[in-house]
Parts: sequence; structure tokens; C-alpha cells
Amino acid sequence: MAVRMAEQRYGFEQFDCAPALRLEAHERVAKLQFDSLNRRLDKIEDLIERLERRLWLTVYGVVGVILAQAFQGLLAAAP
Repeated sequence: MAVRMAEQRYGFEQFDCAPALRLEAHERVAKLQFDSLNRRLDKIEDLIERLERRLWLTVYGVVGVILAQAFQGLLAAAP
């Protein structure tokens, strides 16, 4: 693990101290929080897309019913 941390801190001597370890722990926690936030945002985007599809399906259904009624009115009016 020390080798991996040394690779992350390129140009610095290979040693561990409390402030550096605390900073790395904070960076890992922040990364986990951002990853979790991104997953939640992706889920919300998927939900919005599904809602949008349902909304357009409803709009097309209402327009279809209105057009069908208008067409029936034309057929009833024509002898």
C-alpha cells in the first residue's frame, strides 16, 4: 500500500505521516460521496426520462382521441 501511495504522491519521499494519511482518508471519503451522488443523479435522470416518455404517450393519446372524435363527427355529418 505504501508503494501505491508513493505513486500517487509523485516527487515526494516515501513516508507516511498523520496529516498526509488524514488528507488521503478525506480524499477517499469525498470520492465515495461524489460517486454515490453521481449514481443517485443517474437514477434521477433515468426516472425523468421515463416520466417524459409517459407524458408524451399521454399527449399523443389525448390528441388521438380528439382526432378520432373529429373524424367521427365528419363521418356523421357526411351523407
